[in-house]
Amino acid sequence: MANLRAIRKRIVSVKSTQQITKAMKMVSAAKLRRSQEAINAARPYARKLRELVEALAAKAGPEAHMLLAGREVKKLALLVVTSDRGLCGGFNSALLRTVQRFLRENGGNYEQISVFAVGRKGRDFFRRRAIAITKEYVNVLGTLSYFNAETMAHDLVDGFKNGQFDEVQVAFNEFRSAISQTPRFEKLFPISVAEGTVPAEGASDIDYIYEPGRNDILATLLPKYVEMQLFRSLLESVAGEHGARMSAMDSATRNAKEMISSLTLQMNRARQATITKELSEIVSGAESLKG
Repeated sequence: MANLRAIRKRIVSVKSTQQITKAMKMVSAAKLRRSQEAINAARPYARKLRELVEALAAKAGPEAHMLLAGREVKKLALLVVTSDRGLCGGFNSALLRTVQRFLRENGGNYEQISVFAVGRKGRDFFRRRAIAITKEYVNVLGTLSYFNAETMAHDLVDGFKNGQFDEVQVAFNEFRSAISQTPRFEKLFPISVAEGTVPAEGASDIDYIYEPGRNDILATLLPKYVEMQLFRSLLESVAGEHGARMSAMDSATRNAKEMISSLTLQMNRARQATITKELSEIVSGAESLKG
């Protein structure tokens, strides 16, 4: 009976867990839908803005603005975007393993690597491994707004301006689908004039008239470009997190269902064994009375 009670108690516990995972799956599915709409709306704008900035940079030259001026990269700033909460499968661990491998393989190529951690999971990961964090941003992805990207971009641009680092990269999970997120590194700035996408046919013949002036336009446009590219990376990470959590909770719900079935079968067998034992005892007692 003690074993039977333990099985019943475990079934109740697993059913309770199943209700939680099912509810979390539904919540993540609703959030994923909104996040997917946001990233699908942001991607075309970010892509066109990148093309425009690269075209302007090619025409203006690296001396036109601080963010276009390439330097010898001795100090790197790496912004790592993870989630604030867990229960999302390998979403965070895959990215953090990639970042750790990057730091291990490229640490000797730089005099200094400054790590900026977005999300509690990334912050805790670096703290446990005694990796210095220049600045952390936690509890911002749950209520993500463009203001958050502005704040991070200003911190990074100010550090670049003050000579704290020579290049800024962002590491994040690129959203592909609800079940697919790919760790990715992107260079934010300085914006390379030599590199970039191949211009469309006839685009190289386009000339620009700057009003009020080239430097004024670039001084306004380039910081906005950095903010937008960073905001897109944050949106990609948020959508990927909800997709990974929905997938993980769906798997957990199915596993709980299978476990309940297995435990129910064990309970029925234990109950049947108990009944058989009691019947045997009754029959044995009756036989002894007859004797």
